[in-house]
Amino acid sequence: MKKLALAALVAASATAATAGALVDPIVEPVVIVEEATTSSSAGILIPILLILLLGVALAGGSEASSTPPSPG
Repeated sequence: MKKLALAALVAASATAATAGALVDPIVEPVVIVEEATTSSSAGILIPILLILLLGVALAGGSEASSTPPSPG
C-alpha cells in the first residue's frame, strides 16, 4: 500500500510540475529612426577650393606683373 501511495505521489507531482510550461514572452520589435545627416566636410570643401584657386590666381598674376618687360 505504501508503494501505491508513493507512486501516486510521484505521478501527481510530475504532472503538476509539467502542467505550467514556460511560454516565450512576446517581445515587440524596437523601431529605431535614423535622421539623415549630411557630411560636414562637404560644406567646407567648396570654400577651401575657392580660396585655393584665388590664391593660385593671385600668386600667378603677381609674378607675371613683377618682371619688367624686356626691351625688344
